[in-house]
Amino acid sequence: MVEFALSEEQEMLRELAHEFARDIVRPNAEHWDDKSEFPTEAIAEAHALGLTNLHIPAEYGGMGMGILDEVLVSEEFSWGDPGFGTAAYSNGLTVGPVITGGTEEQKAEYLGRLVKEPLIASYCVTEPGAGSDVASIQTTAVRDGDHYILNGQKMWITGAGQADWFFVLAYTDKSAGYKGMSSFIVESSWDGVSLGKKETNMGQRASDTRAVIFEDVHVPVENLIGGVEGAGWFNAMKAFDLSRPNVAAQAVGCSRAAYEYALQYADERQTFGKKLHEHQAIQFMLADMKTKIEAGRLLTWRTSWEVDNGIRNTESAAHAKRFTADSCMEITTDAVQVFGGYGYSEEYPVARLMRAAKVLQIYEGSSQVQRMIIGREMLRDL
Repeated sequence: MVEFALSEEQEMLRELAHEFARDIVRPNAEHWDDKSEFPTEAIAEAHALGLTNLHIPAEYGGMGMGILDEVLVSEEFSWGDPGFGTAAYSNGLTVGPVITGGTEEQKAEYLGRLVKEPLIASYCVTEPGAGSDVASIQTTAVRDGDHYILNGQKMWITGAGQADWFFVLAYTDKSAGYKGMSSFIVESSWDGVSLGKKETNMGQRASDTRAVIFEDVHVPVENLIGGVEGAGWFNAMKAFDLSRPNVAAQAVGCSRAAYEYALQYADERQTFGKKLHEHQAIQFMLADMKTKIEAGRLLTWRTSWEVDNGIRNTESAAHAKRFTADSCMEITTDAVQVFGGYGYSEEYPVARLMRAAKVLQIYEGSSQVQRMIIGREMLRDL
């Protein structure tokens, strides 16, 4: 039997997230974007309400919820503001490799920190010369007694300026290719860890994105994730099956906000003697927006349900992330078009949403990379 109904608990969770987005996020979204200000206080409030760190297991102090529960919250957060949605979800991606590959001691210490306090953790894989091509990273970790000496530079790291600790991917044996990559937990306060300037991005300016530099950082052997060299690539990639549904949900939330603003404006504005939405050209644009939102949400819920039920969701996560991100760019662009000249002004929220949408097609695997994944999965059994 196929069922699309949410449980009573899930409906309550979604309503709580929606109220938070309506009352706390939306009133501050323009300010955060205009001032490029990280929403520290709002994230702390979300943490206090139990709306963050949802899929951290209960044995480490977390809510122990599923990815489907998490995407319900992610959609509402990004409906409030996509920049806030990204900033508040930084931990979601970062904890994935620790949950799936960390030792019990690592989980208790570093997952526990995020639950006890509204702290941020950041995922450090991308480098100045290695984005989609992860195998091209240059960061290295060389064993020296009971430490690894870590050197390298990461780029475009979400939440970096606020992070308590980082998940870091580095080569411990470059001759072994991707099988020579290992992953580490690196605390931001350690000697040799420094930050680049906060990037001035096109959109999602509430999120703190910057470079992280590691210069002869002494990382204890105990912070090698899983205690095994060579498992870093697998840890890093497995996390995307958990996080991409959330990025898809962020895209749905941003799309829904743009559609609702456009629909409201089309009901208020009149041209040629009738409301804007009474013109078939505009009505069809709004109808296409709604179809893409509904389809994107179903793709997102499906891939979330799969991972929650132990089903390999690599392909379905790629479908959801690719479709919703591309649709979000189309929907926000059309929302600006519905507003006309007003939409091009920063006085109206659709301009901010359109700027925010673009990065959804880029981070956590670009739309082109998602197509590569889909193609690989499609051909796997031929």
